[in-house]
Amino acid sequence: MQIANTLNASYIHITNTPSSQKEVSTSSSSQKTEKNNETETLTTAQKAVISELQATDTAVRSHERAHIAAGGGVIRGGAVFSYEKAPDNKLYAVGGEVGIDISEGNTPEETIAKMQTVRSAALAPSDPSATDYQVASTASILQLKAQLELSKTNQAERLAKSDEPYASANNEESSTLFSNYA
Repeated sequence: MQIANTLNASYIHITNTPSSQKEVSTSSSSQKTEKNNETETLTTAQKAVISELQATDTAVRSHERAHIAAGGGVIRGGAVFSYEKAPDNKLYAVGGEVGIDISEGNTPEETIAKMQTVRSAALAPSDPSATDYQVASTASILQLKAQLELSKTNQAERLAKSDEPYASANNEESSTLFSNYA
């Protein structure tokens, strides 16, 4: 199974506004705003759209912050957001993603620890997306693969050690002693 070394932890895209009001762009990390050049008063409908976009912006940023906070060393860069321009000419985040490094560690033990962190980061938000679940599932598979490899190594070591006492028990001296007492 070939898996890319970096997956996006989530891509959440929430749209609650009428399609005629949308203008979407993509940028990174910080919220971008444009100055309001219009002097006209906003209508009640426009204020409602702005309120919805503000709520969406807050939810999206919180979601991505949860990934970053739980991710520790597996997070690659900051959050990347998609924006929508509101009637007040400000841009509000309506989608976002965080890159997570899911490459395997140098040893099975490192891979197990890393994949536990990846899974925690992917499932950190209170409302994980489908992509979040997919990343967590991939991390679980890689963790199980590393645990299997570690188990096989441990079993081979135990078998090698367990053969030693039996080999010494079957030498000539022990058979002679047994014969003398039988």
